[in-house]
Amino acid sequence: MTATFKVAIITGAGTGIGKATALAFLNDGYNVAFAGRRKDMLEKAIKEAGEKAACAIAVPTDISDPVAVKNLFAKTIEAFGCVNVIFNNAGFGANGATEDLAFAKWKSVVDVNLTGTFLCIQEAFRVMKSQTPQGGRIINNGSVAAHVPRPDSIAYTATKHGITGLTRSASLDGRKYNIACGQIDIGNALTKPARVLSEGTQQAGGAIKPEPMMDVHDVARAVLYMANLPLDTNVQFMTIMATKMPYIGRG
Repeated sequence: MTATFKVAIITGAGTGIGKATALAFLNDGYNVAFAGRRKDMLEKAIKEAGEKAACAIAVPTDISDPVAVKNLFAKTIEAFGCVNVIFNNAGFGANGATEDLAFAKWKSVVDVNLTGTFLCIQEAFRVMKSQTPQGGRIINNGSVAAHVPRPDSIAYTATKHGITGLTRSASLDGRKYNIACGQIDIGNALTKPARVLSEGTQQAGGAIKPEPMMDVHDVARAVLYMANLPLDTNVQFMTIMATKMPYIGRG
């Protein structure tokens, strides 16, 4: 991208993949809006950027709330003038037996993972089609759960399959506005919540086994690669995973 295409929004930017990606974007010369529920975590993440922190803003955002999503984009435009990239990364799961999953928990996962991503895509369309130059890039975090489930993950898996539908539709509908939309399906990244996978987690056959992990910064570099392509080129789907994690051939 040229220097004029250097404004990004990263959701779920306070921790894990979102934080690593937001910091990678800052180091690459982007102005970045760190979005997430907790302002203190966002501000703490921004401080890790050192001198680059001057190119970042923290915008506390509940992406399941359309008013909050509008505010996120408005604050970003107020600070930096436009929005060229959004990485829809925010999301969470609800582990447990399918028959025991509470409706409220199901709804909360759907509201954030699926509806929240839709709201961010919708507002990105509104902004990107109206700005000059027209267009931008949307990158959705699909997860390998967009293809295959883990045991007892029905809410998370269903929403991540839904992300694929959002990605395909937004990719098609965005063409007339010079908006590119792609999806990165992420495997075992060594974040704090995912550390349990490296210690031992349930497999499809019921056994408990540790799983190989990958460095979260490798994920961040992959997202940045997608973002930095010219808008006439798109990574439609990318899978990044620990080479030996249980996925290919279930092994």
